[in-house]
Amino acid sequence: MKKMVLLATALALLSGSALAADMAVKAVKAPAPAPFDPWDVAFGSAIMNDYIFRGVTQSNHKPSVAAYFEPRYNFTKDVQVYIGTSFESISFPNRAAAEVDIYGGIRPTFGMFAFDFGVWGYLYPGGTCYNAFAFPGSGLPGSSAGCVANADPVTLGLPINGNFAKKDASFYEGYAKVNVTINDMFAVGANEYYSPNFLNLGAWGNYASITGKFTAPSSTFGSTGIGMYVSGEFGRQWLGTSDRFYGTQIPGQVFQFGIPEPSYNTWNIGVGFTYKVFTLDLRYSDTNLSKGQCNAFTSDYTASIASPANVSLINPGGFGSNWCGASGIVKLSADLTAATNLK
Repeated sequence: MKKMVLLATALALLSGSALAADMAVKAVKAPAPAPFDPWDVAFGSAIMNDYIFRGVTQSNHKPSVAAYFEPRYNFTKDVQVYIGTSFESISFPNRAAAEVDIYGGIRPTFGMFAFDFGVWGYLYPGGTCYNAFAFPGSGLPGSSAGCVANADPVTLGLPINGNFAKKDASFYEGYAKVNVTINDMFAVGANEYYSPNFLNLGAWGNYASITGKFTAPSSTFGSTGIGMYVSGEFGRQWLGTSDRFYGTQIPGQVFQFGIPEPSYNTWNIGVGFTYKVFTLDLRYSDTNLSKGQCNAFTSDYTASIASPANVSLINPGGFGSNWCGASGIVKLSADLTAATNLK
């Protein structure tokens, strides 16, 4: 009988130990992961000493501010669709003071390859038409497109160089991009943009570029939280022939009905420093456009010194522009996402 009691007691103790062990395991069980939230929003702003777009200043080498807002939807962690808008202050030949962008696309990722396909619209509201030769009833380009007579240059604000500018410079591009993350420090990329009417010049535009980026190890600046990168880009902007509005306007001249817009190379290289949501980017940008070619392409309203060295069939006035030359850019930006920064 005593043996039976001892056996029962031992079984009870073993059962209790097993139950306690099971309870202990259950007590330390990891919590269930949070449900996947497909929605996110990216937004940010920037201030820079010069707004450079593909090697050409958009702000007359003056400071510019920018902001953007981009809602995103993630079908999976590797497939994202997005639509966004951005704003930049500019100084255009047609006196438009703002660029308003509307864009959207899809970003699929396959391992180390991150793709981006979409459409980007560039809007330039508030412009004025300038054409020194187009007066009402003349039949010349611009005479029925919002341009007025050249009889009152003070009212027109027409620059001394007589460059032309349409009231509306808006256009759109389709694009395809890929970024390849080789490892934690190195990444390379390629970009392709195409517009059937670049800057509303009447000329098609095709831009292709390659990029590279080196990101310094996180330990570079110790525990300060400061990061650093070095990045660069080399691109080629191809352009077709403009419409008659931007022709040389000299009767019998070979390019009276439109000029072959000058295609060009552009490149930039810079270093950036990051801290939390902030980035300070210091960059050098340049192109291989001459001052005469730059004037013909941009219709720079500040080009006021003519030189025989700048005279060509597409720039018969000989005026030169510095809008396409070497530039140093200092840009401070803040970039946030709701999922990461607004929890």
